[in-house]
Amino acid sequence: MKKSTIVAERLKGLREGVKLSQAKLAAQFEGVDQPSIFRYENAQTFPPYGVLMQYADYFDVSLDYIFGRTDSPQGKLYDFQPKVLKDNKQMQELIEMCFDPNSPANAKLKETLFQMLKER
Repeated sequence: MKKSTIVAERLKGLREGVKLSQAKLAAQFEGVDQPSIFRYENAQTFPPYGVLMQYADYFDVSLDYIFGRTDSPQGKLYDFQPKVLKDNKQMQELIEMCFDPNSPANAKLKETLFQMLKER
């Protein structure tokens, strides 16, 4: 299968997957109109780099996925490591709220969670 056909299928699949019309998607992108979306999805023209980046950002997928290098939307080299901030007050408040302060076992669990946050 040609690269342009794979890209066209992926772009169309992404759009249809969230039930957006070509016109509504074009309205979300900068410098892209509905006829262009139609041409990209039907492999009549190949989208420029900037448009491919807008697709990747909008649908939160990798360019590896769009280019058909992988079937995983996160991409071939994707290794997501969530960032848990050590000084995140909301996270600390959530942990405090989840544990009964009168229970020694809960106090130990809470302390373990705080320690894990610091290590990240």
